Amino acid sequence: MHALIRALTVAFHRQCATWAVIFNRTEAALRHWEAVRALRPHDPDVLGALAHLRAQLGQREAALALLGQVVQVAPDRAAAWFNLAFMRQEGGLHLEALEAFDRALALDDRLDRAWYGKALSLIKLGRVEESIPLLTKNTELQPMSPYGWYQLAHAYHRLGRPDRVEKVIRKLAGFEPKVAQQLERETGVRVGVETPF
Repeated sequence: MHALIRALTVAFHRQCATWAVIFNRTEAALRHWEAVRALRPHDPDVLGALAHLRAQLGQREAALALLGQVVQVAPDRAAAWFNLAFMRQEGGLHLEALEAFDRALALDDRLDRAWYGKALSLIKLGRVEESIPLLTKNTELQPMSPYGWYQLAHAYHRLGRPDRVEKVIRKLAGFEPKVAQQLERETGVRVGVETPF
């Protein structure tokens, strides 16, 4: 196929896939990305898009296989390793997820989602103490996101450290009082968080 025709065909299918996603037509988007893949079988962006769509359709094994291909052809992409780790984690494959989170963090140690995700897998494996520095790192990178703080409070709670739980609740009360109140209820550590009007 002539290079120009190939490029135009790829652009056409990418645009059609974009519109299909906008109109929530996942199957149609998948068909268009598969057409692009036929022309660019080793393009990590194409493989990643296919993996995302397969995951949306509940085709976890197919998504995992595609993400495996992405990290083979583009092993220097932290986001690809993170996506692989996330899919493994979603499937309960926490040891395998930890390996992929480590690869992502080796490539980009500012990837806050990877610190958070790795901590969640450690918690699931019963390694709560090991999750503390990871959740702390996540909160340093994303200080205004309640997720890391929430998990950090629960980790401290599991470890029997109410003083640390209290500190986290007080911190959250400054920018997410509803989450702080939820933690008060869930942990039994009361600091008197008030919800602003």
